Amino acid sequence: MDADFLLIRKMKGGDENASNIFIRKYYKDILNYCYYHCHDKEYAEDLAQETFVRFFTKLSSYQHRGKAKNYLYTIAGNLCRDLLKKKREIPVEENDLREMTDDAAYPTEEIVNKLAVEQALLQLPNELSEVIILYYFQDQRLSEIADTLHISLSLVKYRMRQAKIQLEQLLRKEASYESGRTAYEL
Repeated sequence: MDADFLLIRKMKGGDENASNIFIRKYYKDILNYCYYHCHDKEYAEDLAQETFVRFFTKLSSYQHRGKAKNYLYTIAGNLCRDLLKKKREIPVEENDLREMTDDAAYPTEEIVNKLAVEQALLQLPNELSEVIILYYFQDQRLSEIADTLHISLSLVKYRMRQAKIQLEQLLRKEASYESGRTAYEL
């Protein structure tokens, strides 16, 4: 039997200590996952907490069929998508201002690079950005991504390839825009 199965069994039995162990085991990964989707620390913390609230709300009907972490990623992914739909209603300038003030401690070039990658990720379709985030920011193997997203390994590989191609194009386009703008301004 795996450790998650035993923890879940104890949690279903009302063992609060098992619940605390479960949360400590997965909270950081879920928090990072949420952060890479929304790029706001406070939102990410709220989304991570809401992920666990929803998990525990449905715990009595939860059937452990593999990794509980994948189920948590599914819940968090749905919450992040809902938030992104709401955030699109906020003017872009307000988001950019909030991100820049949060990153004031970073050197300018690092901020520009980070914002360029974040903006490029936001421009990718959800199914492509999801694969990139799970692979590069959550350190999941391709087979784990397939399990998490409930898709075939070949589809994960295809999406990874497409995401890399599109990211490279977006970043190249941004770099040429920036270098052209700099030359014009000088």
